[in-house]
Amino acid sequence: MKIHELTTSKVKSTKRLGRGISAGQGKTAGRGTKGQNSRTGSKFKAGFEGGQTKLAQRLPKARGFKPLDRKEYQVVNISDINALSKKTVNGAVLKSAGLIRKADGLIKLLGGGTITLAVSITVDKASKSALEAIQKAGGTVILKKPKQSS
Repeated sequence: MKIHELTTSKVKSTKRLGRGISAGQGKTAGRGTKGQNSRTGSKFKAGFEGGQTKLAQRLPKARGFKPLDRKEYQVVNISDINALSKKTVNGAVLKSAGLIRKADGLIKLLGGGTITLAVSITVDKASKSALEAIQKAGGTVILKKPKQSS
């Protein structure tokens, strides 16, 4: 590379089209002759597929609706808590163990598996079978009070 070949811009200059026959891309400027694609201006509408049914129309539409006030709980089984072998369990402990994604999110305790440890666990909701199993093992379940929306 020579000093006169250096440039400051990295953008390659585009070829100027339609500037006469001697320019190399004159007259039709590489667009062929006549027809929709030879004209200037807007070509096709967004999503146009040459007369074929558009993809947006071919795909099935969503059915039903998702309510705005829907609550999504992160579920934890009692067998997972038994494997932790801790005396007190809350959102932060479950998050650090990788059992839930968000420590401050809603947590529901399910009665899957067995528990032998007497643990004190703080959750937002718990199934009846989970409550019975933890109480039978000598532990307690503290249910958080739901936040009041004003």
